[in-house]
Formats: sequence, structure tokens, C-alpha cells
Amino acid sequence: MSSGILRRMSHQLTLDQIRRAPKVLLHDHLDGGLRPATIVELADAVGYQGLPTKDPDELAVWFAEAAHSGSLERYLETFGHTVAVMQTRDALVRVAAECAEDLAADGIVYAEVRYAPEQHLEGGLDLDEVILAVQEGFRLGEERAAAQGRSIRMGTLLTAMRHAARSREIAELAVRYRDHGVAGFDIAGAEAGHPPTRHLDAFEYLRRENAHFTIHAGEAFGLPSIWEALQWCGADRLGHGVRIVDDIETDTEGVSRLGRLANYVRDKRVPLEMCPTSNVQTGAAASIEKHPIGLLRQLRFRVTVNTDNRLQSATTLSEEFAKLADAFGYDWDDLQWFTVNAMKSAFLPFDERLALINGQIKPGFARLKWATE
Repeated sequence: MSSGILRRMSHQLTLDQIRRAPKVLLHDHLDGGLRPATIVELADAVGYQGLPTKDPDELAVWFAEAAHSGSLERYLETFGHTVAVMQTRDALVRVAAECAEDLAADGIVYAEVRYAPEQHLEGGLDLDEVILAVQEGFRLGEERAAAQGRSIRMGTLLTAMRHAARSREIAELAVRYRDHGVAGFDIAGAEAGHPPTRHLDAFEYLRRENAHFTIHAGEAFGLPSIWEALQWCGADRLGHGVRIVDDIETDTEGVSRLGRLANYVRDKRVPLEMCPTSNVQTGAAASIEKHPIGLLRQLRFRVTVNTDNRLQSATTLSEEFAKLADAFGYDWDDLQWFTVNAMKSAFLPFDERLALINGQIKPGFARLKWATE
């Protein structure tokens, strides 16, 4: 038995241990992470009658079961309820603050959380008011976390819906607020029939403004989606990108051969924002054990681990790591590798990324590794 296998078998990481690790989250949706009790309370406050149940525990189960359909389109339908209760300034502040608190409680030291401002206008707010409310909530959540002895820094990604026509407008907002907590831009929504090239004007504008952006690609749709996001649109990162595995052949002896696109993605160190549980729910992966992340980590792609939607997937980043550790035998070194990948790929200035890596992430993992050996 190799020393590497012995090293992996020497200690089984627990969820409680993983929660104490200083983690980084790049792909998390604000409207996919509400507390069930908050949804019920906000629904009562605004008179929303569409919830399937008003019992928070039952509602949590409903979201998880409705999302576990094997269809991205069905998965996305669950957001109708969360978005419906996020149409006032107070609701947005509360949801954002609780998001920051929940992530900090899970041991996350830096997070980029995304949402689509255009989906929160039904209560009379304009786009700027939506953004200011969310930013206020994130700052409030950071302060509450700090008061509890937890350090977290929140960054915002403004998302445009790929089936709509407001991407240039949202891109301009991302640039306008980039010195006020907005880290970058994203497009999201059903991939099939809505290629990223429909939004070239927004991406060209962002590049001219030296702004960062990621694109949901390679989740429900395959290699063409990834190719367009990178080569036509110039994405800095790929939201999911799980279908890059379709350009990798592995023979019976376990030897992998990369196609041109897969080689490009690996050579250019394109970050992949992978969300294992969500990918299983939407049918992008058959199971955690069969998730392409295992092969992609082995081949040393720039893989990061994320939650996508904590409510719908009934998960946390610590739980995602725990599932991967159980499925692939990952140890502290592996989890640190994923975390450093994420921090390197964050939409923060280089010196700030380096400070977090050397000041919090590596020392934190070193302490945990020492304490559990």
C-alpha cells in the first residue's frame, strides 16, 4: 500500500473538525440560502400565500425534495418562493445579514455571494436601492459575526439573468459599485437556449472596464457552453464547469487523455466553481462518488468547492467538504488545496488574497492538522 493511501486512511475527518477550518466560498446564491424560518416570517409580513407549508422544518424538507429532481429547470423553479419574499429593503437587509452570519458560523473567512438585482423590483425598489440594501445587510452580518469572534469578508457578484435583456445594465452597476463591496459580475439561469454569447455587449464592456466576471457554464449544457464562455466572452471563472470532463478520456488503466479544450482550461488555470451536491440534484453528476471533481482534482485542474444553494441542497460548505472527504479519502492537505485554489481565484486584489492565504488559511489548516494527527 502506498504512503499516500496510508496518509489518507490515517485519520477520518469529521464535520465538526471541518467546520473549524478557514474556508473560502466563491459560488453561493443569496436567494438560495435563506433560513426556512425567515422565509415563513417574511411571507407573513408581505402577505405572500404561495408557500407549500408554513412549518419551517417541513419547508426545509420541501425545498430539498423539490430541488432533487435531476432537472436544472425544475431546480430553478424553487426560487420563485425565495425571490417572492425578497422584495423590500428590510427583507433584503435581513436575508443578506443572516447569510453572512451563517457563512461565518460555518468557518468561512471569505465569500462571494451572488444575486440578480433585476429580480427584486416588484416591491417598488429600483436597482440601486436593491444593491445598497444587500450591501448594508452584508456589512451588518460581518459586524454580528465579528461580535461572536468570527471573521468573514463578504464580496458581492451582481448577476444578470441569461434569458432576459438587462445584462449590460447590470454590468454597469457592477462597475459602479466595485469600490463598495461588489466584486464582479455573473450571468445565471437555464443554459439551454440561452448561450452566453447573447450577452457579448455586457462582457465587452466589463473587459474594457477591467472588471471581473464569471459565467454559469458547463452545468446543464456541455462543452460548447464552456468554449463560448471562455473564448467568445472571456470569463475569468466558470460557474460549475463540470462538463469539461466530457473532453477527457480515461482508459481501463486509469490513464487520462485531455482534449484541446480541457488542456486549455487546465493550462490557463481557469477556476472551476464546482458544487457537488447541487450537481447531483440537477443531474450534472450521477453521485458524489462519481462526481468529476475526483478526476479533475487528480489531474490538478483549478478546482474549487462551493455550495451553490444552501437551502435547496440542504448543505453547507463544511458538509460539501465532508462528503468529498468521505467519497475520495481527502485529508487536510486536500481541503487546504481546494481552499487555496478558491482564494487564488477570488475577485480580490492580489495582495489581499495573499494576506488571507498566509495570514488565516494556511495557519488555520496547520493548527487543525497538528491537532488531529
